[in-house]
Amino acid sequence: MVVFTDRADAGRQLAEQLEYLRGQDVVVLGLPRGGVPVAAEVAETLDAPLDVIVVRKLGVPYQPELAMGAIGEHDVRVLNTPVLNLTRVTDEELADVEAVERAQLHDRVARFRKGRQRVDLTGRIALIVDDGIATGSTARVACLVARQLGAKKVILAVPVGPADTIHHFPGADEVVCLYVPAQLIAVGNHYYDFSPTSDSEVTVLLDAAAERMRRITTDTGDPDREVEIPADGVHLGGHLRLPAGATGVVLFAHGSGSSRYSPRNRFVAEVLNRAGLGTLLLDLLTPEEEPDRAKVFDIGLLANRLAAATRWLGTQPDTRTLRVGYFGASTGAGAALWAAADAALGTGTGTGTSTGTQVSAVVSRGGRPDLAGPRLAGVRAPTLLIVGGADTLVLELNRQARALLRCPSELAVVPGATHLFEERGTLGEAAALARDWFLEYLAPAGSETEQSPEARATGSTE
Repeated sequence: MVVFTDRADAGRQLAEQLEYLRGQDVVVLGLPRGGVPVAAEVAETLDAPLDVIVVRKLGVPYQPELAMGAIGEHDVRVLNTPVLNLTRVTDEELADVEAVERAQLHDRVARFRKGRQRVDLTGRIALIVDDGIATGSTARVACLVARQLGAKKVILAVPVGPADTIHHFPGADEVVCLYVPAQLIAVGNHYYDFSPTSDSEVTVLLDAAAERMRRITTDTGDPDREVEIPADGVHLGGHLRLPAGATGVVLFAHGSGSSRYSPRNRFVAEVLNRAGLGTLLLDLLTPEEEPDRAKVFDIGLLANRLAAATRWLGTQPDTRTLRVGYFGASTGAGAALWAAADAALGTGTGTGTSTGTQVSAVVSRGGRPDLAGPRLAGVRAPTLLIVGGADTLVLELNRQARALLRCPSELAVVPGATHLFEERGTLGEAAALARDWFLEYLAPAGSETEQSPEARATGSTE
């Protein structure tokens, strides 16, 4: 039985059950890597700080899967005395294993925090979150480490876990679990999308949470809000974020029925936000329309919705002067280029209305620009097509579509990436390419980075 769309969806559902912790002195701790996207949703809902709790198992030298203890940051060590007595591991053997695992732990901490200090747990509630548990061994160690680090109360929260583990879980004062099957074959069986979480995704989520807490504590007033946008007689849900001093805003056109909660597009949005760019993640279809596959692939309809959102930005006091970019994924790339072409030509999309706003740049990630058809020739916004090197069919479609473009364009190929950019580091590379493209083309008029389209290079990066 599938229960969750993806880790973000699981986090939102879990957060609903944890609302009673709002206002308490809670630190949300994600277990890297897959637990962090779940924990990020919980932390945002509770307005709580987010951190990782990095632990390493100490395996018996001749039977590494058997834990004789575990280690955490700041020289925390938890030993399993019965196992040590049974296996007769010597102090020297224990020290050797710990030295190896301590080096691995320090490496992971350095990668995930990148210099950020661990959130202090002293006297606070440690809310440990994972994307699911099977045996629960790692979660048990994390609970022990959190207590060693000074937490006054330890709560474990997971979307799914087997009944025998959840109902008899030592180390935690409370256990919150949404779905408790009698038998659990694999955690991933309860997710539609259980693709791997990369190190770069973890660091982006942690950085975003740290920035969110900074805004809360310093009250900078940066707009970061849920919005509703009228279009075609319906209202589209969206999330607008504008970092202080933003010079441009990027609208996200999700593909194949994905919503503004798409974890991949949210990851890219965080990268753009950290670079000072505004983002509008929006649903191009209503919840009632999403099951209709005809609407999912109605590129004209999606382009018209995107144009409506662009016009809406032009009416808002904090966005009407900003340059606009489009980021399209999968079928959303076709809609983005369709809308960009109509904006440039002053023609309509679907209902005969243009955006009324010049689109300054377009980026496609794993997109289907070919779905924009003959409108490709009308695109004037500089366009970057990002495709995975292992996504051979879509790569060829992008080559053909680029040949039809008459605007400055590049085709960037990310080696080894497949269609969803699930491979380690590939989504981060795609996000960096998009960031640099938008920073160049959404620069304020008259700035040093602004050039006329004619002055820019138009060659492929292939």
